[in-house]
This record gives sequence, C-alpha cells and structure tokens, in this order.
Amino acid sequence: MKKQNSASDYIRALGDCTLDDIKLVGGKNASLGVLIGALTSKGVQVPAGFAVTINGYWDFIYANKLREPVEKLLSGLDRENFSNLRETGTAIRDLVEHALLPENLSAEITVSYAVLCEHYGSNTDVAVRSSATAEDLPDASFAGQHESYLNISGEQALLIAVHKCFVSLFTDRAIKYREDHGFDHMKVGLSVGVQKMVRSDIASSGVIFTLEPESGFRDIVLITGGWGLGENVVQGTISPDEFYVFKPTFLRGKQAIVQKKTGSKAKMLVYAAGLDHQPGIGTSNIDTPEAKRDAFVLRDDEINKLAGWAMLIEQHYKQPMDIEWAKDGFTEELFIVQARPETVQQRRNPHVQKEYVLSGKGKKIAEGNAIGGKIVSGIARVLHDPSEREKLQAGEILVTEIANPDWDPIMKKAAAIITDRGGRTSHAAIVARELGLAAIVGTGEGSKKIRDGQQVTVSCATGKNGVVYEGLLAWEEKEYDLRNITLPKTQAKLIVGDPDQAFGLSFLPSTQAQKPKLKNWRRVMRTKNSFL
Repeated sequence: MKKQNSASDYIRALGDCTLDDIKLVGGKNASLGVLIGALTSKGVQVPAGFAVTINGYWDFIYANKLREPVEKLLSGLDRENFSNLRETGTAIRDLVEHALLPENLSAEITVSYAVLCEHYGSNTDVAVRSSATAEDLPDASFAGQHESYLNISGEQALLIAVHKCFVSLFTDRAIKYREDHGFDHMKVGLSVGVQKMVRSDIASSGVIFTLEPESGFRDIVLITGGWGLGENVVQGTISPDEFYVFKPTFLRGKQAIVQKKTGSKAKMLVYAAGLDHQPGIGTSNIDTPEAKRDAFVLRDDEINKLAGWAMLIEQHYKQPMDIEWAKDGFTEELFIVQARPETVQQRRNPHVQKEYVLSGKGKKIAEGNAIGGKIVSGIARVLHDPSEREKLQAGEILVTEIANPDWDPIMKKAAAIITDRGGRTSHAAIVARELGLAAIVGTGEGSKKIRDGQQVTVSCATGKNGVVYEGLLAWEEKEYDLRNITLPKTQAKLIVGDPDQAFGLSFLPSTQAQKPKLKNWRRVMRTKNSFL
C-alpha cells in the first residue's frame, strides 16, 4: 500500500503507518498500520484511529526544557544495585507530570479526535496506548513497560491520557528495562496510539500466540480469553480460557480445535462509568457472575475465525506473532487490536534441548501452569506488593498473587516466579520466558499455601503442569545437541506415552516411518484430554 503523507508533523492516521515508520510512531502503531493496510482486505478487522508521532513527544520535552534535568537525575542512578530506582523514577515522573503539552500539539490532537468522532459519534470512547520507538522489536519486546488508558471519552480526557503516556516512558520498570537492554534513555521517544474502543467490556477479549509459547511448537495457535476488557488477560489478573487450534488440520478445512479449557475468570474489567454500558473515564474490575465463569468466552466459529486471522498475520510478518483480540458486545464482531513479533522462541536454538529430572520426592504444596521447563529450588519469598521489593534477595523464589509490569524489576532478581493468577499468555509468563526463568502461574492460592522463607522446589519439567514441592529436592540436568543423536530403531511411543509433553517432545529427531499418523495422535488427544 502506498504511504500517504500527512500534512501534520504530530499526527499520522494509523492506516498510513508502515514498519518504515517505527522511528516516527513506534513499534505498536507501525504494526497496527500494517494490519490495516495489508490485511483488512483479507477480512481481518482492526479499529480505526491515529498516532501522535514522536515529534509531539520531543517538542513536549524541549518546550518544557526537560532534557537536562532528566539526564541529571538519570546520571545519579545506582546502576549496580538500582537501590535508588524508585526515587529516581519518581523525581523524573514528577518533572514530566508538571510540564504542559504545547498548544499546537494539543490542537492537532483535538482536531484528529474530532475527525474520529465524525465517524463513530460524538465524544467517542477510545483506547490511548503508549508506543515507544524501541518497542515490539525482535530482540526487545518492552511488553507492559509503558501505560495504556482505556475508555477515554472527550477532548480534555484524551489530552490528559496522552500526557500520562509521555510520563509512563519513565516508569521504574521502563527505566530498568532500558538499562538492562542497553538503550539510551534520551534516544527512546514515545508515540501515542489513539484507537476506537471495541466494546469488549460487555463481551470478551484476550491474547493469541501463533505458536505454543512454552515449547515453540509452530503448528499450533493458542488463543486465551476472559470476559470484559483484555487487560485482565494481558496482566495476568485472571486465569483465562485456553483454546488450541492445530494449523495443518485447519488449513485443510477440517475441524482443528484440539483442546478447550475453561479458566476461572474471577474478574472482568468494565467501563468505570459504564455499568450501564455508557462511555466514561477509565475502568473498574468487578467480580465475574458465576454463570459466566463456567462458560467459554468464544464459540467454536469465533475460535476458528481468530485462528485464521492469526495465521494470516503470521504469514504476512513471516514470523510467529503475539496478538491481542477483542469482541464487541453490541455488534458481536471480532477485532484485532494489537500485534507484535514473538520475542522469545525465535532466539531459541532448536537443536539444543535440556532435560531436567527430579531424583527425589517431596510433598506437593501447589501447582499451576508450568513456564520455562526447568527445576529450581531455594527460599520462597512471599510478597504482596512491589513496595516490598527489598525483602527479595537475589536467587530467591518470588511468590505473589499477580506479577504485572510493576513487578518487572523485582522478577529480574528472582530465581523462579510463582503466582496465584494468570495464564500462559500473561505478562508474568512472557517475562519469565524472556528472562529464562522457571515460573508457575495460576496456582490459585500458592501465596497462601507457601510460607515466607520456606525452602521449596519448583518443577516445570513435566509438561504443562508445574508443581511446587516442599523442601530442597535433588534433580539432574542434561543438555543434548540433537544434531549429534543417532536415531534408535524402535516404535514411536514417546508422545503417545506422555501426551502432556507432546509439543516439546516433537522437536526430538525421528524418521518419517517412526512418526504416528495424525489420526492416531488426535485419538490420543481425545482420550488423554491432551494434544500433539
């Protein structure tokens, strides 16, 4: 699609953005532009909107003479232990919060919002999302480092939300992330995406991976979802539903949903002023009605539609993708609201496999979704709030109710992570994979069952289910280079015998004659409630 030049230095329609514009609108907005420009003609639906370009951010910085004082504060950051990270971040955010948006920037945002309202209606509700110039890159996702604001309605509320996005470039977690990845703080700017809200507050939303995110198995689409707005799934506030779709079968036009699993979905994020379904300001997290907790958030035809869209997006990008979806409760339509490259498995060496095997037995304390495929033991440190970060010593096991982006600097000190809530596509799971940590998410009451200071062993080495054991158990760790393995002459029973580990075991070398037929594998899935 030919790029249309905008007359504005500050505004770019999302549909006019391409991947060549990352330095202007950030990774998130550039990706949305790709979706709109290349895939809407193929049926993928993406809400319209506009981007406040990086020029707006830098003019804001220079108009308020913020560069020098921000650099001075950053120069005093303890880069060895980050003992003053909170104080440094707070001081910088205070400077940025008290600055003013330039009048011409505010005017152009207001005009662009008015154009959006002409299409969707007066004071239309929008999502306002940060999009950094170093965000959603193949080697650094920046997932969750900056803020998003949902259900924003009206000119003044929009300007405030844009300003808050600028402030969020200096959250403690974003500062620490840039330090860890070697980014110059004053060379990373922020664009802001303003996009029509999908009314998933009265329907459902969630996350899609175009591979199995734990093993890297490429022939599966994993869809997770919960009731209400998608932040609960993304942040790991709830344990979502999970749906697995087998790509080869789907592409042959056959029934390809190989597993559906209900999550507890204890909370649903709705409009704060919209319990009567009206736009307002912000959101409210309420208890999910009992009837909805046991019901799937998607029908089979909707699962298949999202899986098909996900494969189109992956095909266009030519790499595995991490996608966010939403369903409109009024129109029953499905939408894609974000897409970014998957950043963990593409860095993995597929030829090297590690095996962890417990050599002792212990009392089971808690269990949940296994992340990382490792075994770790140590002292459990139960924390209830990021402000307790000093209690966690390097190498201890972090135990908490939920690990959202505010926990990122703390998670980097941990040897393993255990959470009460969250699924395989939650923020805690993604960060654990990115850091190479073992994690067990969605344990239910792990933070209550595990005592602060207790010695525990975290085992994520036996498939999808992770277990926390009492005490420091012994285990063996082995590494194999699959290129150096001689194939045995034996019947293929490995996956049939342990279907729960099928995705990971699929990487082991085998001859074509040894591979069981797909129809037999599907029988195993049905019988064992598991899958290939």
